Amino acid sequence: MRVVGIETEYGITDPSDPGANPILLSSLLVEACRTWAGGKTTRWDYGGEDPLMDLRGMRRDRRYATADLLTDSPEYSAANRGVTLRRRRGSWEDPAHLNAVLPNGARFYVDHAHPEYSGPEVTSAHDAVVWDVAGDRIAAAAADVFRQDGNVALYKNNVDGKGASYGMHENYLVDRAVDFETLARRLTPHLVTRAVVIGAGRVGLGVYGEEPGFQMSQRADYMEAEVGLETTLRRPIVNTRDEPHADRRKWRRLHVIIGDANCMEVPTYLKVGATALVLTAIEAGDERLDALVLRNPVDEVSAVSHDLTLRHRLELASGETATALEIQRALLTISRDYVRDADDARVLERWERVLDALGRDPFEAAREVEWVAKLQLLGRMRERYAVAHPDGSREIPGWDDDRLRAADVQWAELGKGLAARLTAAGAVERLTTDDEIASAMALPPRTTRAWLRGRMVAERGDIVDAAGWSTVVIDREQEHGHLEVVSLPDPTTTSYHLLDTLLAEASGPDAPARD
Repeated sequence: MRVVGIETEYGITDPSDPGANPILLSSLLVEACRTWAGGKTTRWDYGGEDPLMDLRGMRRDRRYATADLLTDSPEYSAANRGVTLRRRRGSWEDPAHLNAVLPNGARFYVDHAHPEYSGPEVTSAHDAVVWDVAGDRIAAAAADVFRQDGNVALYKNNVDGKGASYGMHENYLVDRAVDFETLARRLTPHLVTRAVVIGAGRVGLGVYGEEPGFQMSQRADYMEAEVGLETTLRRPIVNTRDEPHADRRKWRRLHVIIGDANCMEVPTYLKVGATALVLTAIEAGDERLDALVLRNPVDEVSAVSHDLTLRHRLELASGETATALEIQRALLTISRDYVRDADDARVLERWERVLDALGRDPFEAAREVEWVAKLQLLGRMRERYAVAHPDGSREIPGWDDDRLRAADVQWAELGKGLAARLTAAGAVERLTTDDEIASAMALPPRTTRAWLRGRMVAERGDIVDAAGWSTVVIDREQEHGHLEVVSLPDPTTTSYHLLDTLLAEASGPDAPARD
């Protein structure tokens, strides 16, 4: 049971006003999400956050921290958004448009200039997909509420085409006994090469898309370091933020920022499932992983992404070379020894099937690999836009054609984008059902502490003052301002005597009326 979670920052715009302030739009969207949830939300508890602690055993001096790192201070975050905070019973209260902890255990909030859905903790790759798609549906539902008074469009992508990149982050609970340097060295080959399986596809090469072309990954050209604490500049392959949101003596939270936001389900499934298996091999101390260590991993991130032939050979630290597919196959072979249950076995089977298809002909994987599906669709568009000349020749538009750039953005629009249309038409493979997604929009996972957090928000809003990943703050004596912080340091906790009692009270005959 490896605890994992996914965070997605959505691109946001007002289609009728390209110059609209994205921070204001994001704030209004969070308010709309609260309305969609029927008011059954609570504010965020910033207590216990420590974003400047580094996995390498140091702490960044606050004076030299960039704004994106100061996630532990609602006062600081609000000041940067022009928001006034007020005291509430001795703690900071976020205005409604900054944060909403939802009944499904997730957090929906403003992260810089983007709305972000941080999914609840789950314990399987399948559940990661379910609550990730549920987040998309929640964001789309909030947008529908927003449109009653305004206009907004949301995009599940990672680039704006003008040089900016925003993230989709994965989080994995890892045994703290594992040496961090070893963890980073052995995990990096997987993070660099997995784009062949999980890339979302992008029109344009380079940070600004200045060079015409198509590549596998949206994030690749923005990665600048092997290891580091930052997330919005000098972006590293392996992030070092040491903020486990759990018992620090046992676990570290590996915060992965190199992945793409996927509109298709299979890439999300393999992104989480395959990475979790590789982490299990690392925790086991499997020395076979050392043979895959790369000589220049930062350079190889873009090199892999730009090579649609899958023939680029990465230089290994040993002096030998291997393609991204060969490295992925080697990792799959190693991972076979660490399959612990049926969930892992299904991940391994899907991973192998996708690698086999890519090895034969990438277009065989179009139903399961997002960059291939996008490339195939845009290829058809290029053929459709081709100009016929009198001599019988046809001029196919290049990758710098504005119509292709627009289609790249339209691919990721929530609800009605090209990817959504392909999914609705059955042209790409789904792993979830609509019933599963509908349930996950309302209910938290039953295998983690998210169950307690989400049910308290939904059922005991009368006494819940705030909630965080590892805390639920209770105010049972509101007139006196006595707060009780329930600490949940074990993410696999699904029962807690006080919270169970309070939930039982809410179900009793004297429970307060609820909508």
